[in-house]
Amino acid sequence: MIVGGRHRVPGDKSLTHRALFLSALSQGESSVEGALTSLDARSSASFLRALGVQVGPLRSEQRLRIRAPKTLVAPNRVLDCGNSGTTARLGMGLLAAQPFASTIDGDRSLRRRPMFRVAEPLRAMGATISTPERDGLPVMVQGGRLRSIEWELPVSSAQLKGAILLAALAGGVPVRVREPGGRSRDHTERMLRAHGYTVAEDPDGWISFLPDGQLQPGAFRVPGDISSAAFLVGAATLASEGELRLVEVGVNPTRTGFLEVLRRMGGTVESSAPTEWTGEPVADLVVRPSRLEATEVAALEIPGLIDEVPLLAALASRAEGTTVFREVGELRVKESDRLALIASNLNALGVEASAEANTLWVTGTDRPPVGRVVTAGDHRIAMAFAILGTLERASIEIDDLRCADVSFPRFLSALEGLYPDHHPGLRGL
Repeated sequence: MIVGGRHRVPGDKSLTHRALFLSALSQGESSVEGALTSLDARSSASFLRALGVQVGPLRSEQRLRIRAPKTLVAPNRVLDCGNSGTTARLGMGLLAAQPFASTIDGDRSLRRRPMFRVAEPLRAMGATISTPERDGLPVMVQGGRLRSIEWELPVSSAQLKGAILLAALAGGVPVRVREPGGRSRDHTERMLRAHGYTVAEDPDGWISFLPDGQLQPGAFRVPGDISSAAFLVGAATLASEGELRLVEVGVNPTRTGFLEVLRRMGGTVESSAPTEWTGEPVADLVVRPSRLEATEVAALEIPGLIDEVPLLAALASRAEGTTVFREVGELRVKESDRLALIASNLNALGVEASAEANTLWVTGTDRPPVGRVVTAGDHRIAMAFAILGTLERASIEIDDLRCADVSFPRFLSALEGLYPDHHPGLRGL
């Protein structure tokens, strides 16, 4: 398979969510250029509309307009977050500072995802939050006057950290938070600094926020999502020849861990045309096919590449040797039990892989992948295994590739567009 051309991936999902939520508190008209139009982004837009925020339609290649009221209003319906954990968790933070009660819910998958870890610090700040005994959704949030806290997070999580920071922003109180182990993505911190707020990190890893800035309506520009770009990077790495350029991709250093691992495995990925948009580094990624070797991914690396583990595991199945991923238990509470699905689906395709406790092992092979992939509706599982379907003599049936729309609308078309002379054929799609 020969790859080529210049391609643009959809807007960054994390930045789109945060641009929407900060715009909702800016008391005026803001705009977002390059916003992601996926199902998750639409969940955040719908969530905010129910609170009185005017959010225009999310359409590809169209600037998104948001007009925020002076104060948010109590919703007259349950706030349905669909499959979006970011919407639910950032939403809990936003609602913690509002003088009314709201109920947050989601689809069957989202209802199973942990929310205790978000509710606990928000309760400590003064919000009243009711959660199911089994954890998850639905949750009821009765917001109010908040107080400052100092909180050590149980896991490194940008959504959890972002919920606390958003509550502090909306409530006008200082907070200090600390993540264990590796640092999660820092988009919320960067956006707050861009609005003049003090967000500092000390040598011990404590992040301090002071409500000393001022949210002003403005224009956000969203680069391409590096987590979406990862799948196209993976496809180009497995190609036989050619060169692929992905333009204007966000390369925030808290998000590029998978590139470091891929380079360690022998992958050839270069950055060019660096620039910066609203405090976020942006660059083109140039990818060439490469022969891969196994590696070990350490626990401290995981927070910076948690969303890319399915893709890296798929690539590891084509590397020489056995790749080990340490402390990836957080994958069990994503949109699915990703850890179990990665191992079982690789086994179904003839790859030796196992997941025990918090560790994943994948042994590479040069046999063509053949078999059926079960996604459990998980977009990242679907896309990671679609990449293996581009290999010569591959024959893979993916039970639900449409779930890729959660984060990467028109993913299959983008994948096929990488190959100027031949489209990959995925059986059953």
